[in-house]
Amino acid sequence: QVQLVESGGGLVQPGGSLRLSCAASGSIFSILSMGWYRQAPGKQRELVAQITTGGSTTYADSVKGRFTISRDNAKNTVYLQMNSLKPEDTAVYYCNTPVLSRVLFPWGQGTQVTVSS
Repeated sequence: QVQLVESGGGLVQPGGSLRLSCAASGSIFSILSMGWYRQAPGKQRELVAQITTGGSTTYADSVKGRFTISRDNAKNTVYLQMNSLKPEDTAVYYCNTPVLSRVLFPWGQGTQVTVSS
């Protein structure tokens, strides 16, 4: 069973940047697509960025041009570089493997991102 551990969140002012990391246990990381999700208070969890095994990326319109997803298969880690952060980016951020409208693994604890002045 793959375990996912997210880190790198924090409090940042509007316009600031953060880099999130997601470390995955297990040896199958390199053959998995990975995604970053977020859940804001009172809202459903949403997929904001995805990267395939070949490195192709897709983004939600709300983060396109500001967020960049990347992966390091040697470290079993996926990253989310977040720039030009806005208050509406405030949420708990999670990683997982998207499978149609679901995910493949149990959710990790997530990492809190708060954008506020």
